[in-house]
Amino acid sequence: MIKSSKLPNIPNSIFSIMSKMAAEHNAINLSQGFPNFPSDSKLNDLASEAMREGFNQYAPMAGDFELRMEISKKIEKLHSRFYNPESEITITAGATQAIFTIIATTISKDDEVIVFTPAYDCYAPTVELFGGKIVPIQLKPPFYTVDWTEVADKISSNTKMIIINSPHNPSGMLFSEEDMLELQKLAEIHDLLVLSDEVYEHIIFDGNIHQSASKYETLANRSFITASFGKTFHNTGWKMGYCAAPAYLMKEFQKVHQFNVFCVNHPFQKAFATYLKNANHYLNLSNFYQQKRDFFLNVMEGSKFKIVPSKGTYFQMLDFSDISNENDIAFAERLTKEYKVATIPTSVFNKDGADYKQIRVCFAKTEETLAEAATILKEFSKL
Repeated sequence: MIKSSKLPNIPNSIFSIMSKMAAEHNAINLSQGFPNFPSDSKLNDLASEAMREGFNQYAPMAGDFELRMEISKKIEKLHSRFYNPESEITITAGATQAIFTIIATTISKDDEVIVFTPAYDCYAPTVELFGGKIVPIQLKPPFYTVDWTEVADKISSNTKMIIINSPHNPSGMLFSEEDMLELQKLAEIHDLLVLSDEVYEHIIFDGNIHQSASKYETLANRSFITASFGKTFHNTGWKMGYCAAPAYLMKEFQKVHQFNVFCVNHPFQKAFATYLKNANHYLNLSNFYQQKRDFFLNVMEGSKFKIVPSKGTYFQMLDFSDISNENDIAFAERLTKEYKVATIPTSVFNKDGADYKQIRVCFAKTEETLAEAATILKEFSKL
């Protein structure tokens, strides 16, 4: 019998709630962040080929070595930092498992972790599960920029880690070079660890550059970096990602990883190892999604939503403050039930549930889906 919950205040995920509501009301689902188009048939064929060739048993605990080598090459090519594939890279069951394992590895009772809100919803519960305390810093619309003076003021003797997410879900903001240098300075002064969630690393718009923690030597030496193949290659259901970190941190990570999942899907690892050899498979992703973002923004012209174009990810925030005084949860529910478009209310990710009258849509959809949804949203905004 469970006498008390370890996470007593955790509700059902808003993603599950809105997707369920979308299905019940036959609504266009722009809520949960997954594409409604297939992954590359070449990649699918590579996974099938790996199965036929017999890679159906346990992979090495840290992951297929060829895949780790390709990841190492990719990071070095893009960010000029070498991660040793033997000791500094681990393949994970998606980025969420990597994040869970990082926090399990590092956070103990009463450790404080600074998180920028709105924040992806797996950070806080995992910190709390291991006895840590979240110290939220609210980023405010429309641009969601970081006030580093506020960050410095929030650091205490109990602060153990800062979690960052860039490109940022749900806002679509990017950490700049100046942001990363400020983070590096504070992490060094206060001897902090950094968890850098970079799952949308290859989805950057308008000529901007992804500022990976791996680009900054002092910061990289105290950072865990997480990434997601599912986000990059349109197959979120494969649940494949990785973690990169200096050897002294990765050694501790793998101590937990081996008893958490031990290893992850072997044939998919073999497929990605081959697929990554062609850098165009990920270097062209920004153009691919910028076209979708721009298409969606174009078909939304004339609506009463206030829109600051996303700088990265495949999400776009829509400000409905000129349309309704409802709270964002009620607004999103009404939009789903009555007008058949499902979105995500963002107050659930904010400090103290702050409601800035913004919803998040996912534009990783076909143009037909985006056009249909935009037509409804425009008509709805004018009622």
